[in-house]
Amino acid sequence: MKKVVFFFPAFSSTEATAPLGILAVSTPLLRAGYEVRIVDSTITPNFHKRTLDELDDALCLAISLVTGPMIRETVQIARAAKKRYPDKPVILGGWHPSLLPDQTLAAECVDIVVKGQGEDALLEIVQRIEAGESMRGVAGVGYKEDGKLVFNLPRTLRPIRELPPKAYHLADFDAYERVCGRRWAMYTSSLACPYSCAYCTNDGVYGRKWNALEPAQVVEETSDLVERYGLSLLWIVDDNFMVDRERVIGIAEGLVRRGVKFDWSIQSSTNLVSRFSVDELKLLRRAGLSQVSQGADSGSAKVMHLMNKDFQKIETIYTAADKLSQAGIRPSFNMIFGFPGEGESERRESIALIMDVCRRFPGAEFWTNIFTPYPG
Repeated sequence: MKKVVFFFPAFSSTEATAPLGILAVSTPLLRAGYEVRIVDSTITPNFHKRTLDELDDALCLAISLVTGPMIRETVQIARAAKKRYPDKPVILGGWHPSLLPDQTLAAECVDIVVKGQGEDALLEIVQRIEAGESMRGVAGVGYKEDGKLVFNLPRTLRPIRELPPKAYHLADFDAYERVCGRRWAMYTSSLACPYSCAYCTNDGVYGRKWNALEPAQVVEETSDLVERYGLSLLWIVDDNFMVDRERVIGIAEGLVRRGVKFDWSIQSSTNLVSRFSVDELKLLRRAGLSQVSQGADSGSAKVMHLMNKDFQKIETIYTAADKLSQAGIRPSFNMIFGFPGEGESERRESIALIMDVCRRFPGAEFWTNIFTPYPG
């Protein structure tokens, strides 16, 4: 048996596309001669039966998830897999087990967890399973031994330039288009963020060591991805795309020269967006940038301080909205309500900010979030 089965549980959304984390960890497996099967419940009819059937001649089941509704299907599939194939390990990776490894591994239906980057860890796990060997010493991995939870030492983070390319050829973009109405994909050009916002889970996995691909590689990979699979949109899921200003301009210039037409969206902080000129942002728009999602987070200076966001002034929210609007790029903002220390007056300041920005810049949009605590 040289097959690994991945299950990807659904988000509570129809805005689905290929699971980037699974595509990332699949490449080392494929290079090592393993067969990979991905069952995404969003696009797979009878996904429960399909997953169990695929497991019949497989080494193990691997599931990637973030905290929230995805846990429900994860538990259903993991329990069913252990009931039918008690000797085949169930492995969990992604943000949820990375941030809550003890709680995740304690579940009866989970055998192994991966904390942090999984490209190297999962390959080692699968090789150990195939050889019938213990997980002892596999960095970044937790497992069960004689009924006890065992956690190995953390795995050293690898810079994004050293990571293998994602296995996009495994994605069924036709199926995603049928379900969601458009062809799009996620892409990563940098990892981590240099800032230390108190609400961010990023530090729990990537630390604060921002690292990025060179502009030429980003231009080549994104253009090829769009052309190869007929995509209309790329969501560049970097935590903070605009950290290096020259790199951003280099990517835009390269995409304009390449001439491949597609929309792309990014995430960045308002202080970094506002340092670009309108002309520079217009260059980004010519390159296809259609939306910038930014962490406005609060309209209260007090709450911003509690969030450890003194680097971002509230005025930069207005500056970013103004410049992006002039450039023809949609300014999008995230807000957080319920952060510790926020009271009624601070909430009203945030609501006033939302209303004022939307009145001044009709194209702006806000997404509201409720603060949710994680350990640490």
